[in-house]
Amino acid sequence: MLKRSFDLAAALAGLVLAAPAILVLVILIRRDTPGPGLFGQQRVGRRGRPFRCWKLRTMHADTPERPSHEIGTSQVTRVGAWLRRRKLDELPQLWNIVRGEMSFVGPRPCLPSQTALIEERERRGVFAVRPGITGLAQINDIDMSDPVRLAEIDADYVRRRSFAFDMAILIRTVFAGAGAGDRVRLDGNRQP
Repeated sequence: MLKRSFDLAAALAGLVLAAPAILVLVILIRRDTPGPGLFGQQRVGRRGRPFRCWKLRTMHADTPERPSHEIGTSQVTRVGAWLRRRKLDELPQLWNIVRGEMSFVGPRPCLPSQTALIEERERRGVFAVRPGITGLAQINDIDMSDPVRLAEIDADYVRRRSFAFDMAILIRTVFAGAGAGDRVRLDGNRQP
């Protein structure tokens, strides 16, 4: 209850404060490359239910819908690279939090096509919690390219979750620069 109350209050306040910045960023994205500034992508949420996850577009509009670690750096736009480094592409997910589809902290939501990860998470009970903008795996630089290891860390988060643990993960994400997010391939390989 405390977690949801915090999520809702902080996300509403964040949306009010971030709305002008999101608008400016949408304009910059559209000026940089053709296509929408905002986009919604189908993701797997709590209890395995699909939902539309909102993001600022960081890749070219014609990029195939695949996990970031399967996409080359050539697909990331100039503005997109800047957004990803600063984690600003996640700002629209505040709306997902308000809607109750996400939380600030939890396992990152995956695409429905990531069947290996979905199976590993189902086996470990990870879908019992809402997905998050950041999580234990992100602050430990574990991305979706290793589904077994990611699901193990996500399950560890589910076992250890508490409001205090969430605050520690948020603080580490914001102030320690942890949680770089999913990497894109660099010259055909996973980016280090």
